[in-house]
Amino acid sequence: MAETTDDRLRLLIERIERLEEEKKGIADDIRDVYMEAKAVGYDPKIMRQIVRLRKMKPDDRSEQEMVLETYKAALGMA
Repeated sequence: MAETTDDRLRLLIERIERLEEEKKGIADDIRDVYMEAKAVGYDPKIMRQIVRLRKMKPDDRSEQEMVLETYKAALGMA
């Protein structure tokens, strides 16, 4: 029984390690795309903000924008 459990654990660990490697590869690819965008004149920092906003639900995004505007107004930035 212990051997089967050990094998299962080893397989799970190996899967995690493979996925971590894939994740690193994808992160490298994303970084390359941002570098390419910067090379042609786009601002990667703003692009990251847009990507983050696009991941949000429309209602959450609207709420965040309203709160941001409220804070900016309170600080005399609006």
